[in-house]
Amino acid sequence: MVLLQSHGVVRLIFALLLLSSFLLIIYNFRSISSRLPDLDDVVSGGHTKFRRPKTGGSLKGIDPLLEPEKGPSGKLYGPGEVNRTSATILSLVRNDELEGMLQSMRDLEATWNHKFNYPWTFINDEPFSKEFIERTSKEAKHTRYEVIPKEDWEVPSWINEDLIQESSDLLTENKVQYATMRSYHQMCRWNSGKFYHHPALKDIRWYWRVEPKVHFFCDIDYDVFRYMEDNDKLYGFVINIYDSPESIETLWPQTLEFLAEHPEYLHPNNAMDWLSDSKNRPEHNHKANGYSTCHFWSNFEIGDMNFWRSKPYEDYFEHLDRAGGFFYERWGDAPVHSIGLGLFADKDKIHWFRDIGYQHIPYFNCPNSPKCKQRCEAGRFTDGTGLDEEDCRANWFEMAHMD
Repeated sequence: MVLLQSHGVVRLIFALLLLSSFLLIIYNFRSISSRLPDLDDVVSGGHTKFRRPKTGGSLKGIDPLLEPEKGPSGKLYGPGEVNRTSATILSLVRNDELEGMLQSMRDLEATWNHKFNYPWTFINDEPFSKEFIERTSKEAKHTRYEVIPKEDWEVPSWINEDLIQESSDLLTENKVQYATMRSYHQMCRWNSGKFYHHPALKDIRWYWRVEPKVHFFCDIDYDVFRYMEDNDKLYGFVINIYDSPESIETLWPQTLEFLAEHPEYLHPNNAMDWLSDSKNRPEHNHKANGYSTCHFWSNFEIGDMNFWRSKPYEDYFEHLDRAGGFFYERWGDAPVHSIGLGLFADKDKIHWFRDIGYQHIPYFNCPNSPKCKQRCEAGRFTDGTGLDEEDCRANWFEMAHMD
């Protein structure tokens, strides 16, 4: 293998890759779009039609978050119900994140899990310390501690280490966060396509992903896993934002290449309009070569692992993994999950948990509900300056639905 020695060579290679990708985009998108439903049908689809606010992407001053919430419609299983399902709270966490993990546990146990006692599954790329196990086990009724198999965490054999270094330099020039942090790239890959195959999870269907240093503000009195199962949902989110286009420049071209090879995987009720939107934040679409960069923020997700285990998604992940973008760029699990859901799932099976108050710095999901603590100001999206434009929920409500 020829070793790459200069930025110039790498830039030339990326330029050629992008040029070929543009040609694929033109051909593939025409083919794919011919199979999409009419936009008016996509927007309404039997659901309440969302009207975009005059503020553009921001939801400030409009209703979806400010509607008093009693929980989703349909059968809701309360704490007294004995019918639990196959589910776990899931955290990929390291020993040095103990204090942040304890904070997250205390919030979720206080607002929800002390009523239902679903197990916590902690996973690490190295064994957990005695202190981590002792202190976390005191916060919940059931806890488990697992280690990632080395073959699932290590950089794959087909990845060129020299190209990783050259690419990291380019990502750093473009101010891409975590560009040089190898473990972050490994984490994104594992969360994208490996976690649901961990031996400890093989007989479990549902998971609620929880990270260190997050907050939960609102009392939830029903079993969210049973809600998802009984209402035929696949995925639940609270926050929907734009990604850094510089981190995923070839993700969408690679996706279209995969779709050209497997057009049968495209779900008839897909969310292609949301994924490929160029009307809102057009500069993002341009830099990401056709992808809006809108994604479900995956530090919170309640999901069905059987979807990730399905052949369309498994084949998609394998295609992306071989392309190398988890290491040559900084493809995150959030856009990868979101694209997979937007293409291969029925978008009506994706649920917005508007009633769950949540914060992961710097973003919030805050409903107007007496069940929420005072810190979760109704309708609040961010505690940062100038970040309201990062809110992509309006796109989802307009192009998919508000359920």
